[in-house]
Amino acid sequence: MNKHNVSSIIHVSHVSKQFKKSEKQPLNVLQDINFELKPGEIVALLGKSGAGKSTLLRIISGLVEPSQGEVFYRGHKVTQPVQGISMVFQSFALMPWLTVLQNVELGLEAQGISLQERRRRALRAIDTIGLDGFESAFPKELSGGMRQRVGFARALVVNPDILLMDEPFSALDVLTSENLRSDLLDLWHTKKTRLNGILLVTHDIDEAVEMADKIVIFDDNPGSIKSILSVTLPYPRYTQSPEFRHMVDRVYTLMTTRDIGRGLTTRTQAKGIGLEYRLPDVQASDIAGLLETLNAPEHEGRMDLPKLSEKAFLDGDDLFPLTEVLEILHFARISHGDIMITPEGMAFAKADMLERKKLFSQHILNYIPLAQHICSYLDQDSKHSISEEVFLRELEEYFSEKDAARILTTMINWGRYAELFAYNFNTGVLSLENPG
Repeated sequence: MNKHNVSSIIHVSHVSKQFKKSEKQPLNVLQDINFELKPGEIVALLGKSGAGKSTLLRIISGLVEPSQGEVFYRGHKVTQPVQGISMVFQSFALMPWLTVLQNVELGLEAQGISLQERRRRALRAIDTIGLDGFESAFPKELSGGMRQRVGFARALVVNPDILLMDEPFSALDVLTSENLRSDLLDLWHTKKTRLNGILLVTHDIDEAVEMADKIVIFDDNPGSIKSILSVTLPYPRYTQSPEFRHMVDRVYTLMTTRDIGRGLTTRTQAKGIGLEYRLPDVQASDIAGLLETLNAPEHEGRMDLPKLSEKAFLDGDDLFPLTEVLEILHFARISHGDIMITPEGMAFAKADMLERKKLFSQHILNYIPLAQHICSYLDQDSKHSISEEVFLRELEEYFSEKDAARILTTMINWGRYAELFAYNFNTGVLSLENPG
């Protein structure tokens, strides 16, 4: 028993996680994570994809062991899955050959509950989550929202103390996710379940502000906590109210800035960019489109990030990689939740296609070390060509195989757009367009 943590339902203490990638280089996923979930709280873990949030959720649930640090559930160290903790996943994870009722009963059956009792509890959970009448339906008969409701019913039927949710609304359309979120909040506030806490992983800023009492904002590479923000807005929260939009704007500001001791500065200025930089998966056409939006007369080269997200139909997972690339390439800068086009970005937005390619090639050679590295290799090679495997092996010193392949694919697409080099998909060989 850890007596210092008994006031919290969940206490995460100095948790780090590395995955063994090679003998020399472990892959750092989480670094020194510390926070608490207290009784009566909804806590949102907010950050970009790849920040380690889902890994942390699995550590808290006892499914994954931390490399360093400890997790406590009501004062007891978590070393394996714990009764009292239920989890809802992003994918519906239903057994397609079982009915709704049978899927909901699964957890109770694993606990050895009698048929009569598990049937009673499963029917009650199905009714609570709004699926009464669909007990005998199979998953293929249900919409995405209804299938996720089955997932919630299956998690709630075991009467959990806390509910862990890994982006449970992200696979749903906007209207369905809004309805399901509203219904879940209604269950929570009317105390129709025995839940004492909810821990939610999300990359959706509006979702975090709408649901959470506390938002834990994650940085990435490796996953670490940038800020913890209390949300004191009363329920129900109206997403278009000035107070709600102000809180959203504050979260955007925290997610795009970093305190380095001399005030707030942009996260990309604070981080050194080298070969170990995790190049975001962004298309050159999307970069051009965002610069055109910023340069439109009605915006005068400056936009509030939440408004840009709404206008461009981009959630945080799409917007932040784009804005990060614009900063790195010196086409835009971000300050206090606003994005402003630079003179270089304005020149790009106004240029024709050929001039854009020329400007883009100059900027990626100036500011992206991987582009410099590839072009240098090709210049020095006698045949001015080289296999992509050379660069994949180098990137795998810093990243997983999957991430290394994604980063190189993005770099190849950028290089081909800028006409810096050619690429043969069938042979995996890069070469100069005009050697010499």
